[in-house]
Amino acid sequence: MGILVPGERHRDVVAQVLGELPHLAGNLMHDAHTAVLMREHGVRVIYTRDTDFHRFGFLQPIDPLAART
Repeated sequence: MGILVPGERHRDVVAQVLGELPHLAGNLMHDAHTAVLMREHGVRVIYTRDTDFHRFGFLQPIDPLAART
C-alpha cells in the first residue's frame, strides 16, 4: 500500500459520501476527505483515536490505545 491519492472515481465517491452525510462542515471536512480516499481505494480499517471517523459507516475505526479483551 502506498499514499492514497484521488483517482478517476474521486468525484463520484465524494458526491456519494456527501450525499450520505450532508451536514459535514468545518473540521470534519478533513476527516471526510480521508474517508473518501479510503472508500475510493477499498480501505475499510483505520487505526485512530479520532472518534469522528465513527460517522462514516463504511469505515471500521479502531482505537489503537483501547484495551483489548
